[in-house]
Amino acid sequence: MPTSVTDRIEKTIVLRASRDRVWRALTDPKEFGEWFGMRFDDPLLPGGRVRATIVGTTADAEVAKAQQVHAGTRFEIVVDRIEPMRLFSFRWHPGAVDPSIDYSKEPATLVEFALDETAEGVKLTVTESGFDRIPLARREAAFTQNEQGWGIVITLIAKHLAAHGA
Repeated sequence: MPTSVTDRIEKTIVLRASRDRVWRALTDPKEFGEWFGMRFDDPLLPGGRVRATIVGTTADAEVAKAQQVHAGTRFEIVVDRIEPMRLFSFRWHPGAVDPSIDYSKEPATLVEFALDETAEGVKLTVTESGFDRIPLARREAAFTQNEQGWGIVITLIAKHLAAHGA
């Protein structure tokens, strides 16, 4: 069954860095947190529940400023798969920033970071799917926010790699 255009977001960027370097930026919790804008409390292990806090990215001052509205917000991801040098994925509740809502009762979306070699560098494809299962009252806002957000996120990792050695 094909997914609808509202169920899936996909963003791609070619990074001028080695595959090993990009992989480390994606799977080292400290480094991932720096450019993504969160602090992880737990290691990234397949099947692991990982608690995190929004702290703001170190890769872009403007984005960090925009993230400050949610600074201190806690959330959880569940690591889905880690296929070294190829795929890192997790499940989470998109837009889960209202402390008065119990998001654990909702289905989670799947976020995948896939790496492929190209002649120009390492192609990173970020895909988030499963929005059609989000409760209707939150679905459109979650999709719209993440459609914009993943466009920003792929630039953050590029800036991070440029600033911290590719």
